[in-house]
Amino acid sequence: MTRLGNKSITAGHFELLIDGHKTTAFLKQIEGGWSRANVVDDAVGADQNRIKQIATVDIDPFSLEFGLAGANDLLQWIKGSWSRKYSRRNGQITHADFDLYSTYQHEFFEALIVETTFPTLDGAAKDGGYVKCKIQPERVVTKKLPPGSPRVEGIVSPKQKMWTPSAFRFNIDGIDDMKYVNKLDSFTITQGIKKLYTGAGRFPQIEPTNIKFPNLTGTISLQYADKLLQWHEDYINSGAADPKAQKTGSIEFLSPDRKQTIFRINLYEVGLNFAAIESATANAGQIKRVKFEMFVHRMDLDGQGALGFE
Repeated sequence: MTRLGNKSITAGHFELLIDGHKTTAFLKQIEGGWSRANVVDDAVGADQNRIKQIATVDIDPFSLEFGLAGANDLLQWIKGSWSRKYSRRNGQITHADFDLYSTYQHEFFEALIVETTFPTLDGAAKDGGYVKCKIQPERVVTKKLPPGSPRVEGIVSPKQKMWTPSAFRFNIDGIDDMKYVNKLDSFTITQGIKKLYTGAGRFPQIEPTNIKFPNLTGTISLQYADKLLQWHEDYINSGAADPKAQKTGSIEFLSPDRKQTIFRINLYEVGLNFAAIESATANAGQIKRVKFEMFVHRMDLDGQGALGFE
């Protein structure tokens, strides 16, 4: 039973600071960042009795879900990670009660970006779009704050309403009709890390390793898929070796009226590894589409649009 006079800490009131600066992005969700013990189970003695004990300790990554508008610092951090210009950041998450007074502080140190996930882009989508990001710290400190601590502040960019996953354009050089792609599935860029347990430190040091760019899958109306299917015929069925087998492209995030590019992901050395007409059903009235899958060697972020995080 909750005692009278105590204010519960609400899950909807929190604030993120990175290197001492409050993020102006709309934060939909934050979780993780807690230490976790790795337990070993050994058999000892002639009776093979089982003994469990803590061997090493890790820290779970923080998971953030945020809107792109106002997320300049987060986007620059992600951009540097993708181009292997790694930077380690310190920060803190402050949790608050119903009256927005700070009650609990969760600090992190020497963190790296380890995962970035973009949502499914679908011309029929109606909800707003958010990016998911995971950051891996080397060390965390948690503490309860005294009564009367400062309030958290909600700072949200008005540009957030500009970004929706239904307004996008997919471009592949030499195949103009790819702009009619109606759907791209969610995709995740992953930064590998290596954990090094050294010296007397309880928690491991983390070092970045390789970065993995995912395949892109999507659909396009068969009416606009002629050049896509020709690409499939030339470089998969026929096996022709040609520099044109790999192309450049981009994913553009557009304003609701589709007249302005507000954000872009550039794609390099894009190759096609699958294309097929989707299953046909007798007397079905839906549009016949082609499903495709492409591999990408490299991606980078381009913030020259309306979001302008450069």
